[in-house]
Amino acid sequence: MTAMASQGTVTIHWPEGRISRAQPGQDWLEAAAAAGLAIPTGCLGGSCGACEIEVNGEIQRACIAQVPTSPAGPLTVAWASDPYW
Repeated sequence: MTAMASQGTVTIHWPEGRISRAQPGQDWLEAAAAAGLAIPTGCLGGSCGACEIEVNGEIQRACIAQVPTSPAGPLTVAWASDPYW
C-alpha cells in the first residue's frame, strides 16, 4: 500500500491494525477520530504533552500537528509512552 491514496489522501496505519485515510494538513486529532480512535488530550495547546503520538518514529503533539502534506512513505502511528505520566 502506498502512502498516497486516491483523491490526494494519505494512508495512515494506526495501532491495533486500523488503517484509514486523511487529508494532508488535517489535524491529527480529527484524523484519529475519523478512524474511530481517541487520542488523549489535556491542554489542546501543545504544552502538556498528553496527546503525544509517534509518527514514523517521530514524536508529534497531536493537538497542534497535522498530517504531513508530502510523506516520504507510509505513515505509521504508535501511541507514545512517557514514563513520567
